[in-house]
Amino acid sequence: MPDPDPRLFFLLQRATHQLRTVADRRCLAAAGVTTAQIGALFAVHDRPGITQRQLAGTLGVRESAVTALVTRLTGAGLVAKRAHPREHRAVVLELTGDGHAALRAARPEIDRFNGELRALLGDQGFNRTAAALERLVQAEWDD
Repeated sequence: MPDPDPRLFFLLQRATHQLRTVADRRCLAAAGVTTAQIGALFAVHDRPGITQRQLAGTLGVRESAVTALVTRLTGAGLVAKRAHPREHRAVVLELTGDGHAALRAARPEIDRFNGELRALLGDQGFNRTAAALERLVQAEWDD
């Protein structure tokens, strides 16, 4: 087996692209939503009443990206907006019945995908990879 490519960043990009492509195809077929949309739906599910600003922070994206994402989710009837109880310019987000249904429909594909990753990496490799990726997500980076 050849030595792994020493350019870890580029390997992460390639792996991310490949994994997202496969997962998006499966989740679109099962639930009509992409992995980005599922991430937002899970965040809203876990924190009903989350603001768009908080959602951007949770997802690690810019607020402008979340605005477009939320527009698609509300247009699809998966998320509802309502006025924030204390901040007149803010809105809060909640899942609709269709949003809950989309998460339920996507869950088997998410579980299957994670099972395939676990089989590929082994239990120890899966857990180590998940822990390493979590550290990367939480790391403070100099700009």
